[in-house]
Amino acid sequence: MSNENEEATTKTKQALSRRILLRGAGVAMALPWLESATAWGAPLASKQTTPTPPKRFVVQFMGTGISPNNWGAKGEGAQMELGKCLAPLEPFKTKLNVISGLFNKPSTGVGIHPGMTGGILSGAALTRGAVLHGGVSMDQVLAQRLGQDTVQPSLVLSCEKPLTGYHESNFSMAYSSYISWQDADSPVPSEVYPSLAFDGLFDNNGSQRLESVLDRVGSEAASLRRKISREDRSKLDEYLNSVREVEKRAQKLRTEMSKAADNARGKGKPLVAMKRPDDGLPEDLREHMRLMCDIVALAIQTDKTRIASMLMCRDLSGLFYPFLNVNDGHHIASHSDNSEGYQRIVHHYVTQLAYLAGKLDAMPEGQGTVLDNTCILWLSNMYSGSSHDNTHLPILTVGGMGGALATGRVLNYRDKGDGNRKVCSLYLSLMDRMGVKLERFGDADTRLAGI
Repeated sequence: MSNENEEATTKTKQALSRRILLRGAGVAMALPWLESATAWGAPLASKQTTPTPPKRFVVQFMGTGISPNNWGAKGEGAQMELGKCLAPLEPFKTKLNVISGLFNKPSTGVGIHPGMTGGILSGAALTRGAVLHGGVSMDQVLAQRLGQDTVQPSLVLSCEKPLTGYHESNFSMAYSSYISWQDADSPVPSEVYPSLAFDGLFDNNGSQRLESVLDRVGSEAASLRRKISREDRSKLDEYLNSVREVEKRAQKLRTEMSKAADNARGKGKPLVAMKRPDDGLPEDLREHMRLMCDIVALAIQTDKTRIASMLMCRDLSGLFYPFLNVNDGHHIASHSDNSEGYQRIVHHYVTQLAYLAGKLDAMPEGQGTVLDNTCILWLSNMYSGSSHDNTHLPILTVGGMGGALATGRVLNYRDKGDGNRKVCSLYLSLMDRMGVKLERFGDADTRLAGI
């Protein structure tokens, strides 16, 4: 190892070792930024300049397109007028960008569904047949370049299990099931069980894994509370209450998962072959998605990771929405994408974006909030499910990435020419703002104008 690499590794270890951690039996709980304590490797209580909060990047993905007649926006800032599906984002108009007209050219004209999805974050052409081959997704490029600054390079979650087999277009269904790819041949394994994702946040393992995380770090939390400012005590108490609430919900689902595993063994079937809720996943998707959003919010708030992706529903999704009074499953419903039922489905997914944005915006950080230092990218693999049209994609961003990304805008690239509306140009621009500068990514070697 070179001296330069050794020095970088040493600095990273020192920074991580100085993170605020509450420890207990088989558990380690990272804390959010407390201005009167040490956080992110810098002593905030000293006379040094207060460090700038880190930038974060989160992806939310919804498969099979949106409701075209109920999408879109016009105007800017607080006066922005939102389409029916975007109404949940009303509180975030000044922190929102509605982007239309971009496309992922390598995924056009290759066949519907998997070929439109597996390269959505890489811009790579996909290989048909038995061998998976595409490209590294942009969230994982960020994780590879920036992940040494955090305990976990990235967090990859899913609210729906992956598909197996092949599509009629001869693309593997794996392309429909994963948006994060660690290399050209391998997706990043995604966690679908909320209780396991919760355990990962706090390194919760060992024989006491079923006991409360908060109970095990209680004495250290009490000791820290006596040493920090009144304002930080309030922030700490609010954070611990949030963890307690998420933990209770995760523990309930842990019990259901354990019962499901026992039932699967009794029937001689693998758990992955069982259907929801027999597989231990929440029957109510609202519960599942909200809990996953809460886990991402805690991971970002505590600097466990700065990069996260959430596959809310995969391409060719089989999820059902009885709470929306929609009888068809997601994929079939998308074939009538301007129907009232599918409009409600899309509205539901935008609501998850608004929920996560709201969680991050409620977390004070520096002179603003955690959302102000984050960019949440929301997108789908096609615009219209009824026509399987991916010649332009529905894209939203929420959050200003530490002031690096202008917001409160409606940006339309449909008439800019194919060379000027590449989604990979957007990715280059976003990676620039995260401090990762590449000459080329996917099919693009220029940044997106106007972003």
